[in-house]
Amino acid sequence: MHIRDWPEAERPREKLLAHGAGSLSDAELVAIFLGSGLPGRDAVQTARDLLARHGPLRSLLDCSPRELARLPGLGPARACQLAAALELGNRHLAAGLERGDALTDPAAAGRYFARRLRPHRHEVFAALFLDTRHRALAFEELFAGTIDGAEVHPREVARRALAHNAAAVIVGHNHPSGCPDPSAADRAVTARLKQALALVEVRLLDHFVVGDGEPVSLAARGLV
Repeated sequence: MHIRDWPEAERPREKLLAHGAGSLSDAELVAIFLGSGLPGRDAVQTARDLLARHGPLRSLLDCSPRELARLPGLGPARACQLAAALELGNRHLAAGLERGDALTDPAAAGRYFARRLRPHRHEVFAALFLDTRHRALAFEELFAGTIDGAEVHPREVARRALAHNAAAVIVGHNHPSGCPDPSAADRAVTARLKQALALVEVRLLDHFVVGDGEPVSLAARGLV
């Protein structure tokens, strides 16, 4: 049965128009992007097969364009379209931080760190430098390590804050394992960073840990 023969309320495009993109499953979202499926399979079934073999969704979307191009149902043209769509999302998210608006929503910073750091397959530590009105000055990936750790030097973070004439800093790092729970080392580094930055009169506003799902804010847990 073709998707056009499904009950209207079950068709992905009609569901999206009626209830928004958030109402769709991962497979339905991918199906809308595909537009059509493989021979003998509709777009939803093709999307389910892709996610079953190469998912979950994060793993699929973290593939490079060349890797995506080799997957059944995608090919070079769709792989390029998907990579471009992801980059559009990244730039849309970054625009609010980079156009000079004050950062009033802490969750927006967490989403920004997630977009920038989640694709890395090794641990990366980054910093977002802010002025006195909490407007973004710069975002830098400062330290990189192995799959399970990156050595962080608070003195270097303080040096970069001074170079940008920053009044505040938000830092974040990813956990390639997917578990966003802060480790004892994460908590210790946060305390050292706060002390080092305070010596040069720069505030540490938050430290985000990026894994699967929503980033974890150490400030929200009272650890900053």
